[in-house]
Amino acid sequence: MSAGGFSGSADAPGPGGRDHARMTTVPHHEQTLPVPFETATVADAMSPGVISCPPETPLRVVARMMSTFSVHSVFVFEHQDEDDEDLQLWGLVSDLDLVAAGRLDVDARTAGGSAVTPLVSVCSTEPLSVAAQLMAENGVSHLAVTDPTSKRPVGVISTLDIARSIAAGTGPRETQASA
Repeated sequence: MSAGGFSGSADAPGPGGRDHARMTTVPHHEQTLPVPFETATVADAMSPGVISCPPETPLRVVARMMSTFSVHSVFVFEHQDEDDEDLQLWGLVSDLDLVAAGRLDVDARTAGGSAVTPLVSVCSTEPLSVAAQLMAENGVSHLAVTDPTSKRPVGVISTLDIARSIAAGTGPRETQASA
């Protein structure tokens, strides 16, 4: 684990630029146009890489991580047992979870106490419609994206990622609301 108790990914390296040993990165080209929703896979629309922390991380530190890396969610990992170097994906703290905790004593809260669990995940090769359905069924705005072979997290997909893909469709190209 890198300094500061969290790790980053290729698109948001942590201090020292180190990635978590269990993470996989997926090439992502910011310049490309979104793939239309009807034909997109989760990999086409997701944000690659993850930012993570252990469950005991103070919620204020999670907020600083989101702010520093300009992300809307942080994965929560934990060790299976004390001597185990293997980390288990456990939950996710979103910006909405931080907003909800803002009315409480943020300094007394932790990532583990605020994380959405169990974590909802989707395979990167699934159609984007499957991710949208999972979000709607589970009432979440972010899903962990996993590699089809290793089952390791490779990124995150949010409602905004899906909105970009829907916007890329072949319908009207209006960007302003009609009067």
